Amino acid sequence: MTDPAPDPAALRQSYARGRLDEAGVAATWLEQLQRWFDEAVADPAITEPNAIQLATADRSGHAAVRTVLAKGIDPRGVVFYTNYESAKARDLDATGWASAVFVWLPHERQVRLSGPVERVERAETEAYFATRPRESQIGAWASPQSQVVASRAELDDAVTALEERFADGPIPPPPHWGGYLLRPAAVEFWQGRSGRLHDRLRFRADGSEWVRERLAP
Repeated sequence: MTDPAPDPAALRQSYARGRLDEAGVAATWLEQLQRWFDEAVADPAITEPNAIQLATADRSGHAAVRTVLAKGIDPRGVVFYTNYESAKARDLDATGWASAVFVWLPHERQVRLSGPVERVERAETEAYFATRPRESQIGAWASPQSQVVASRAELDDAVTALEERFADGPIPPPPHWGGYLLRPAAVEFWQGRSGRLHDRLRFRADGSEWVRERLAP
């Protein structure tokens, strides 16, 4: 006799690790994000603290979400990289808008960002690509991201051919591969609290200024 499947509705976690109030939050969204990000990086319980769930929509309004890795956090916003012929890139180029969320479950925290998206300059893509492991550089050339492939063997064969092509020489970024910059128009910091009365503080762009406001959980 097999055990019954777990009931998602019966799974509960009480959040009591921290709090987020107006007196303790940083003056800017970037300072606060960097503070939480640094704490996530320092905690071995958090794997890939730079992972973000990126949400996009196509011209018809059909939404999609996937996990990507943030590779830059600076005053402009958050930078990530992808194949420009992928499904996500088609969405981004079509609408010019995206939302993303960092989730750090051991800290009972998440940070949501939303705003316009644009491709980064080619020089920025080239500088980042040069820091990638060689196998990741090859992978960027080998994968026709989001397209149907006949088999894993097809990808492996492409990798072999590219390894022979580039031999021991430098590997440039593919012309169809590069970065995007999400310039946040709103950044929300969420800290879990007991009774599901979570703390939510949002920085929202209002013209050239930023407004900080508390949201009901």
